[in-house]
Amino acid sequence: MRSAPESWLTDMDGVLVHEERALPGAAEFLQRLAEKKRPFLVLTNNSIFTPRDLAARLLRSGLEVPEGAIWTSALATAAFLHDQLPGGSAYVIGEAGLTTALHEVGYTLTDTGPDFVVLGETRTYSFEAITKAIRLIGGGARFIATNPDVTGPSAEGPTPATGSVAALITKATGREPYFVGKPNPMMFRSALNRIEAHSENTFMVGDRMDTDVVAGIEAGLETILVLTGSTAVADIQKYPFRPSRVLDSIADAIELI
Repeated sequence: MRSAPESWLTDMDGVLVHEERALPGAAEFLQRLAEKKRPFLVLTNNSIFTPRDLAARLLRSGLEVPEGAIWTSALATAAFLHDQLPGGSAYVIGEAGLTTALHEVGYTLTDTGPDFVVLGETRTYSFEAITKAIRLIGGGARFIATNPDVTGPSAEGPTPATGSVAALITKATGREPYFVGKPNPMMFRSALNRIEAHSENTFMVGDRMDTDVVAGIEAGLETILVLTGSTAVADIQKYPFRPSRVLDSIADAIELI
């Protein structure tokens, strides 16, 4: 086990909130981070919303998180593309979270000869837009996707998400996308760069073994699995890797700050 961390990364849904309600200990955890002046980021694979949108959502749940402390798969994707090809162009299937992030790094959004096709989350996938993406990829555009999640939640039940639509495009083009979001440790490394933190003294808190924990391990972080989200204690044994710690909730992590 490492010494007390200097920086923190934490997942949002299943760790801080559940169905628009703050989870026990979340407010106190964030308050302790602020008191100790610990750099931190709240991470999410959701690419629909901007950090401002998500900060407002958290505030409605009673959690005060600055916009600058939220890191989405859209922001990570924009940072990745800026590093790969500064000032490039992209055809985007997604919403404001993704288009805003790309604009802010200087990308041009176009459906004519783009360098990249970028697939993100949207609540209204268009067959016309997917067809356009397939043709552009066939014409040479490189294929990027914000995250591999195959379904998303809704009041009526699961809905198709980025991973499912990416599979459709891959089937039609024979081209696999590069997924930037979790479980790709790229998202954690870009988050560390954002807050000028180092992996050896940063903790990652998540609720999923197959995304948060594995990506944290691969990024060289100490990992904490909390049992308030997707993964139950019995599920841990199914995986060939282990988190550094297993805690009942984020409340139990407060004493580690």
